[in-house]
Order: sequence, then structure tokens, then C-alpha cells
Amino acid sequence: MALQLAFEALGAGPPVVILHGLFGAGRNWMHVAEALAAHYRVYLPDARNHGASPWAETMSYTEMALDVAALIEREQLQQPFVIGHSMGGKTAMALALGHPQSVGGIAVIDIAPEDYADQFSSYVSAMRGLDLAAATRRREIRQALADSLSPEAPVDFLMQNLRHQGDRFDWRLNLLATGLCMRELCGFPAALRQQSYDGPALFLSGAESDYVRPESLAGIRACFPGAQLERIADAGHWVHADQPQALLCGLHEWLGDACAIAPTEFPR
Repeated sequence: MALQLAFEALGAGPPVVILHGLFGAGRNWMHVAEALAAHYRVYLPDARNHGASPWAETMSYTEMALDVAALIEREQLQQPFVIGHSMGGKTAMALALGHPQSVGGIAVIDIAPEDYADQFSSYVSAMRGLDLAAATRRREIRQALADSLSPEAPVDFLMQNLRHQGDRFDWRLNLLATGLCMRELCGFPAALRQQSYDGPALFLSGAESDYVRPESLAGIRACFPGAQLERIADAGHWVHADQPQALLCGLHEWLGDACAIAPTEFPR
């Protein structure tokens, strides 16, 4: 059953839905949403088990696509353009492949419809292993988390999930379900790989990232025959953090073409 996702919305114009990645929340994309909101009505939902959205024991891409389809129907959005990063990109692909009538097009950021190695279970284990009840300051928790992870782990990004509840700290992320579902989250449903979506599809990847490799292109083309593929220089997996202006320009140009709206340059 689809969950009723929490979301924020801003701007006016053709609808755009932005789907965040694993360990994130809709607000992580607020700077992109604010830039697009001059021309579009932008929706920033939190995925199930993330942010302010309800928790569930399962979180397959089929289920998460249904959650977004339910949001689109509930808000009476007319074939919105759906932008998704990483986990959100896989959700956008699952939505387009499973419910093509629900979307006007998708923009997928630094992910492909394929299986990836699990790089994230260690994050879940480290976060669950902290004694939050004994902590009195955020910096104590941050240091303990950093000490339990490798130096390259995105500690500050993970810390965005920490909240202060009454007289104690807690995670706003359903870590138990996330850990149990990690194999599914790192994969992509085999049944969906047999489907194809002929609508507008943009695949933007970071030139310094290895998430979209040359061998990924065959799988992308099989599912999305009309896909437009672009790489953003000097960007890794978190393209929106590394090169926000280049990402915005790519999205704006694509959305303008897809919506037949004259492109307007973002301020530099």
C-alpha cells in the first residue's frame, strides 16, 4: 500500500517533483527547488523511512514509485517532470517504467538501472551503534560517528538525520528498515529492466563519479531509448553539491525544451 509522503512545495508553473537520495530528505534539494521555482511548481517529498514521511518495514523501488504516484494523484499533478538523484533516480526510473502515464519525463542524476555494491550498510551500523541517550551535544555524536567510519565517509551529510527529541537525540531515519532493505536499495528490479519508457529522459552524471560507467549505457538505452546523456565536469556522485550551477543549467535547459518554455539563464 502506498504511503502518504510528507513534502514541501514552492513556486508556480508546470509541476516538477524532486526525489532525494538514500540518507537524504527533500530539503537537501531546496537550493535547486528555489532556483527552479521561478518557472515551475516544485515538490520536495521525503521518501518513506526518511525525513518527515511515514516509516514502513519495506522500501522496494516498486513501493517507493507507488508512493510518488500516489502523491502525484493526490495533488492532482498533470504529468509532472520527475527529477531523482541516486535512490531517488532509481525511484524515478521505476515510476516511469511502471507508471508511464503518471509522468511527463524524468531526469536521473548519477545513477543507472543496475545493481551496485553495498557501500552503505557500514553507515547504518555506525549510526545504530551510537549511544544517543548518553549524548548531550551534537558535536559528541558527530565525533563518535566520524571515529567509527572511514575518513572518506560523508559524516556531515549523515548528521543531517540527527534531531533533538525532547531531552534526547534521535535519528529521523528508519535505520532498521534501511539496513534490512539495503540489498534492494543497491539493486534495481529485474522485472522493470524488461520494460521501456519512450518519454523524455535525461541522465546527468558526475564526470568524477563511477556510478554511471560506459558499460551502464546499454542498460540505460534498453529501458529509456530516447535518453539524453550528459556528464558534468568536476562533479562526483553528489552533483548538486559539487556543481550546483552546472546541474541547474542542465536541468533548466532540458525542462525548458520538454515544456516548450523559453530557457532563462540562472544567475551566475
